[in-house]
Formats: sequence, structure tokens, C-alpha cells
Amino acid sequence: MNLAKYIDHTILKAQATKEDVEKLCREAVEYGFASVCVNACRVKQASELLKDSDVNVACVVGFPLGATTTSCKVAEAKEAVQNGASEIDMVINVGLMKDKDYDGVKEDIKAVVDGCKATVKVILETCLLTKEEIVKACHISSEAGAHFVKTSTGFSTGGATVEDVALMKKSCDGLKVKASGGIRDKQTALKMIEAGADRLGTSASIDIVK
Repeated sequence: MNLAKYIDHTILKAQATKEDVEKLCREAVEYGFASVCVNACRVKQASELLKDSDVNVACVVGFPLGATTTSCKVAEAKEAVQNGASEIDMVINVGLMKDKDYDGVKEDIKAVVDGCKATVKVILETCLLTKEEIVKACHISSEAGAHFVKTSTGFSTGGATVEDVALMKKSCDGLKVKASGGIRDKQTALKMIEAGADRLGTSASIDIVK
């Protein structure tokens, strides 16, 4: 198993500097990670640094709350793709899920999928959802044309769990699954993959592969 190819090497902290992103990209090339995952303001920089590599650039959208309007998410995703992102990690509208406004949730996701030519990963923020809501969110994401469902932002009350990854894999109607949040060692990473994760989001990437 090439564990590095499962990993989105991630830096999303507010205080991330230009030098931090440069380091992230150097490490991604050196270790052969699947992608780097950055905030929107760093996409152009990361894309320039990685243009001669096979490392993708992922950008978070509607991050970390998912509570921006759909038009804002679409605009953010479009600009990220224009700046070189090939993957979009968008946060679901958790409040609409709690309202049981499933049409609204679907429209929010579909607008981003249709609005940008990129792989779209839908961040469910599983720590805020019931098991039933996780299953429903997976079905909605599939119906909306997304490519992945993802556990967490890493900025809420909890991260990925093996139980939630397994539930998502079972419920996602053929979508891939990304586990993210709290994955800091190889043992945890392997448990997530065994449970069904196709991709891992982590800032502890090097510790994991070493």
C-alpha cells in the first residue's frame, strides 16, 4: 500500500503564511501525497508551486461552517478552479440538514458541482449529525452529483471516527469517502482506510508515512 497516495496534505489554520504553504508543497512533492488542501487565498500560490508535479490542489469552500449562501459557495469554488484547484472540499449546510430541508441541501451541493469543473468532496461535519442524518446526507450528496463525502472540517467538536467512515462507505451510493480530523498517526490512518476511506485529510501527513 502506498499510504502517501491516500493523503491530502493539509494546512487550513488562519495563521498559515506564504512560507508555510511553500513548505507544504515541497513536502507534498517529496513524499508523493495525493494533494495539498489549502484555503482559497493560497490556491494560486500552491498551483504555481505544484504545476510541474502530479500533486493536486484542493480548496475548501464555505469553510468551516457551511453557512454561507449557495451563490457565495459557487463563486468561491469557481475562483478556486480558475486559480488552479482541481478538487473542492465544500461544507454542507448543517442547519438545513437539521431543518430537514433536504431539497435545500441538495440544491446547495448541486450548484457547486454544476458550477465548477472539479472533483467535489462534501464535508458532512459528522460530529454535528445523527447517524440517520449522516446516511441521508450521503444519499443527498450522491443525488447532487458529488464525488466524495468527507467526515469533518477538523474545526468543530470532533473529527473522523472509524464508525462514521464505515457508515458513510455503506451509505454513499458509490461515492468515495474522505476521513478528516484527528488523524495523526499511521495506526489511525490504516484503521480509517480499512473502514472504507479512499482519502485522508491530515496535517500530520509526514508522521503518518514515516
